[in-house]
Amino acid sequence: MTYKDQSKSVEERVQHLLSLMTTKEKVGQLTQPFGWQTYTNDQGNITLNESFKQQVENGGIGSLYGALRADPWTGVTLENGLSAREGAEAVNLIQRYAVEHSRLGIPILIGEECSHGHMAIDGTVYPVPLLLGSTWNLDLYREMCQAVARETRAQGGAVTYSPVLDVVRDPRWGRTEECFGEDPFLIGELAVASVEGLQGESLDRDDAVAATLKHFVGYGSSEGGRNAGPVHMGWRELLEVDLYPFRKAVEAGAASIMPAYNEIDGTPCTVNTELLEDVLRKDWGFDGLVITDCGAINMLASGHDVAADGLDASVQAIEAGIDMEMSGEMFGQYLVQAVAEGKLDVQVLDQAVSRVLALKFRLGLFEQPYVDADRAAEVIGSEQHIQLARQLAAEGVVLLKNEADTLPLSIGNLGRIAVIGPNADQAYNQLGDYTSPQPKSKVATVLDGIRSKLANRMDMQTEKSSVGFLTGDSSVDQVLYAPGCRIKGDSKEGFERAFEVASQADTVIMVVGGSSARDFGEGTIDLKTGASNVSDHSWNDMECGEGIDRMTLGLAGVQLELIQEIHKLGKKLVVVYINGRPITEPWVDEHADAILEAWYPGQEGGHAIADILFGDVNPSGKLTISIPKHVGQLPIYYNGKRSRGKRYLEEDLQPRYAFGYGLSYTTFEYSEPQLSDASMTAGDSVTVSVNVTNTGPYAGAEVVQMYISDVVSSLTRPAKELKGFVKVNLEPGETQTVEFRIGAEQLQYIGRDLKPVVEPGLFHIHIGSSVNDTHMTELTVREA
Repeated sequence: MTYKDQSKSVEERVQHLLSLMTTKEKVGQLTQPFGWQTYTNDQGNITLNESFKQQVENGGIGSLYGALRADPWTGVTLENGLSAREGAEAVNLIQRYAVEHSRLGIPILIGEECSHGHMAIDGTVYPVPLLLGSTWNLDLYREMCQAVARETRAQGGAVTYSPVLDVVRDPRWGRTEECFGEDPFLIGELAVASVEGLQGESLDRDDAVAATLKHFVGYGSSEGGRNAGPVHMGWRELLEVDLYPFRKAVEAGAASIMPAYNEIDGTPCTVNTELLEDVLRKDWGFDGLVITDCGAINMLASGHDVAADGLDASVQAIEAGIDMEMSGEMFGQYLVQAVAEGKLDVQVLDQAVSRVLALKFRLGLFEQPYVDADRAAEVIGSEQHIQLARQLAAEGVVLLKNEADTLPLSIGNLGRIAVIGPNADQAYNQLGDYTSPQPKSKVATVLDGIRSKLANRMDMQTEKSSVGFLTGDSSVDQVLYAPGCRIKGDSKEGFERAFEVASQADTVIMVVGGSSARDFGEGTIDLKTGASNVSDHSWNDMECGEGIDRMTLGLAGVQLELIQEIHKLGKKLVVVYINGRPITEPWVDEHADAILEAWYPGQEGGHAIADILFGDVNPSGKLTISIPKHVGQLPIYYNGKRSRGKRYLEEDLQPRYAFGYGLSYTTFEYSEPQLSDASMTAGDSVTVSVNVTNTGPYAGAEVVQMYISDVVSSLTRPAKELKGFVKVNLEPGETQTVEFRIGAEQLQYIGRDLKPVVEPGLFHIHIGSSVNDTHMTELTVREA
């Protein structure tokens, strides 16, 4: 049969298969039930549920969401969940039933969450995207995406609902952690790297998955930083800022896209024809799959209230350009009826089904719907992936303050260390949202990392000399620990123990911040002993993550008070933030000797932070989001308009820590930038170069950043916009010349006609280590 003939084109195969399908079978391809509800796992004996079998036999299922997802929402735990091998076997069982028991033998599209690692048991947990962006290392991030694709496809997952390309405008938003930052150019570069890494050389390979770009669009610009709130944005800004990363990813070949929950100027993105048809398909030439977010069609009738009922909502969605519904409740319930009653043109239905089938053919699912369970067990959570997670975490941690070279700590004269704080030894608190259950042994906390580091150094010293090192203390004796308090709540019962521990130490490392950990049944901690405390009373420290938006950016609970009490001892004080959004605490900024911003650093975060604390890694992370002095300064993203004003009565508009900022243990010196030509026409290009020298005592990596200012323009413009960056590694005394190309892409903006334009005139080219620390030269664009 033609559709089973691999020698035929995808288009020929799609059209032939489509011609054989009934309306019910077509609608089945547009539905996506929850995958974890299709089977039962009884101590390793996996059986398919009858409801799933009936759906397959009575019209079919196009896709499954989260067949391998494990978290409190799904109810899948370490005890009842699937190992790497079992997950692959379960997907094979699902696919075999679909292929052998549906009339046309169409395989199922298995869709999985993979924002910072496959959200399945045994999968490697990488740092959250906010930290990944802070690495400014495209090659390393691309390598991570390749690893994520390798693990996901090894278990049969064929499409991932990542990357998240939202531009963050208000960091009070709980999903800030899932985003790369506040700059569209940086996000666009990471978007391209993500698509290249996830999709690889060809989608039909066993190490590739289809990337789904989300959330299309404006989701990070919601009113008040409230999740899925209305977005107030004109078309110019939308095209110039929020749509930019999506366009770059579409140009890179992204296979799928997910509209956002929010509305823009009154129109929900789920039914925004201008976005889904005019911009995405006509202007950009996107020919892939469009899938809703979970429950988005329901929101049209109950939430946005732009549809009378489920039938109306379903018809509106598919006519606007939606091809598949995540969760499948509305399409599955209403589309057959809509066709029968003449409310939905069958050609519209066929178009959506064609896109689903085309992706399945491109993924090679008809030729190879099954996976090798042995390979899954070998690939998933491999040592190579674990080391990659550690390297990413180390490169993304940002050194915010280092008074009097407090860091790195010298082990030789260190004395005792007190590690104090609610995030010092809470594994789930450093993993971020969209994380599967983890055994304690798999996650290295900061306390684990420090103890391991000192133990390894002591072992090395013992090999070199029989003389006692570190005054004979074991690493456990040398490192004292107390949680002090929880993330939330007003209990100070742990203060006394924390004060006692700190008083015995020479250096205090306070590990505080936030948590996006859902209730994994781990209970809480005994504030007096630090021991795990599981009881009938649940405790949730979650103050970040999806649906957890805040009014403030300060430390929650009594964490600040704990730091202030410990500070009274006069000990050297290092603060490590583990969190999912910027923290604004002026007192900490002023009084801490050193501050590390570690975001949520993933399963190897504790080791990576210890590597930095003790100088085995020189910090090179740079902020991708501005950190304000006060929440009242918001919005404070760096690329605001020149006309935004200069100050409030109480404070200016400068952030505490600017976009692109991050310290190193070494120092770098920049020469004045040099242009290959001082003028050009809009159709030409020039290069700008700068010499960067490591003038300090340590080898280090510097992120060289290029910003451009359009001095006079027909429409108002930002004061500076990032248009290039590169991360360079330099030995002490080494100089490297860094070059950037400047052409129309770097100089243009969206004009009144909503088209890109490069206007003649003067441009300032800024190159430096952050947006507020640059050297400038001038470029003139002449009339053609």
